[in-house]
Amino acid sequence: MNQSLQTNPDGFSAFGTTAAQRNRVLRNTYALLALSMIPTVLGAWLGVATGITSLMTPGVGAIVFLVGAFGFMFAIEKTKNSPAGVPMLLAFTFFMGLMMARLIGTVLGLSNGASLVMTAFAGTGAIFLGMASLSTVIKRDLTAMGKWLFIGMIMLLVAGIANIFIQSSALMITLSVVSMGIFSAFILHDLKRVQDGLETNYITATLGVYLSIYNVFQSLLALLGIFGGRDE
Repeated sequence: MNQSLQTNPDGFSAFGTTAAQRNRVLRNTYALLALSMIPTVLGAWLGVATGITSLMTPGVGAIVFLVGAFGFMFAIEKTKNSPAGVPMLLAFTFFMGLMMARLIGTVLGLSNGASLVMTAFAGTGAIFLGMASLSTVIKRDLTAMGKWLFIGMIMLLVAGIANIFIQSSALMITLSVVSMGIFSAFILHDLKRVQDGLETNYITATLGVYLSIYNVFQSLLALLGIFGGRDE
């Protein structure tokens, strides 16, 4: 059952962290999130420039993505409390940028591709700012929402893998729209966890928010490419 976050006179939340501690984790999360955009852009640029990801078939690309992503996430979880945690996270974001290069390269191949990429970037930024602002005004615990979002994410993953073989444009559009909704809600959920003191490790917090932003951008860019792209 949802419940309001309560704070005692000493500034401790119901989850045992002070307001200062929660604010520090939130600041570190935002700072590391901003830093993570640099290797992401570098990875995407390298992938587009070299065309390395376009050499892989969709099936091989999916396997490389899943093995690499889950391998990195496992390593980040193991190193989150050590000095290796931040470099591991940044290496992961470089890999994720590299894996997005196929989609970005396809969109950039359109006559208005550059503007579509910038529109997707601006739209993702607006969604993030909206969810971040909303997380500061909602007073109720959103933990229960996370369970349903996780189930939705798993269903998205399964359907996305299936569509590699089905190659349905309608399913791709549907998945992109649903993905934007689920991961936008995940941004709100994960930031609220930090503000409530439920998440006290800024590397873990950054990883969760980064993955949501990544999926929102990817889904929005795919939709813009489908509906707003011009060949000439």
